[in-house]
Amino acid sequence: MADLGFDGKVAIITGAGGGLGRSHALELARRGALVVVNDLGGAVDGTGGSETAAQKVVDEIKAAGGEAVPNYDSVATPEGGANIVKTAMDAWGRVDIIINNAGILRDASFKNMTPEQLNPVLDVHLRGAFYVTQPAWEIMRNQGYGRIVNTSSGAGVFGNFGQTNYGAAKMGLVGLTRVLAVEGAKNNIKVNAIAPVAKTRMTEELLGPVADKLGPEYVTPVVTFLAHESCPVSGEIYSVGGGRVARVFIGVTPGIVDHDLTAESVRDQFDKIRDEQGYAVPANLNEEMGLALKALS
Repeated sequence: MADLGFDGKVAIITGAGGGLGRSHALELARRGALVVVNDLGGAVDGTGGSETAAQKVVDEIKAAGGEAVPNYDSVATPEGGANIVKTAMDAWGRVDIIINNAGILRDASFKNMTPEQLNPVLDVHLRGAFYVTQPAWEIMRNQGYGRIVNTSSGAGVFGNFGQTNYGAAKMGLVGLTRVLAVEGAKNNIKVNAIAPVAKTRMTEELLGPVADKLGPEYVTPVVTFLAHESCPVSGEIYSVGGGRVARVFIGVTPGIVDHDLTAESVRDQFDKIRDEQGYAVPANLNEEMGLALKALS
């Protein structure tokens, strides 16, 4: 089968000055995409800023024969998101792909979490995806085409100590992915998410010796496929790392129907409510409601 190409497609990749974002940018450019390399150039906790990181990746892409432009705006404001999209429109007149990858860490146990640790993480991860995607949404709708890949995390889907801020933001991205998949369907806009396990400057200290087996290059192939026009799915989540790729999904057990439900009957039937045998995987709220109505009829 033919290689997956991106000739003429315009991709915005946030947080692309290093780690996963850089890897995605280099690969999409190698395959013909025109890339906006966005990076504020700040520290892991989001403080500071520098134009060096984004420009360096742009230089790498150009040296390899590709096309790219830098952008240094923060995703954490509506103005920054709009300007990132404007950078793509000014350069090439369209936006086909958005990879929401920008992120920061401000870890603390829940009892010690402060607004100064909570709000910037929500701003960059969750609101940042909103602020970059929304100004591109109408462009994609008018084109009748778009591919969006959101970067979630197992910390949000499954939980991780000391990351209530990060986990809440990352699970929020799952909700954003699911709703945009529904809203974008009629305009050929497909939206999916990854939950990566990779060595980046945000994770290398946490991963220890196994980090060397978890390079960003093991995540980028999945992102590349999800960003391609041939991607067949929308609204899905994939766990990716070290060469392993697996689908993560939200299922619903058959549960019970008890028209005389009481707290005691919930207690008495709790094992049956929780029994995962025969679960279903609804694609959207309507399908989940359909399951409930079918059970109740």
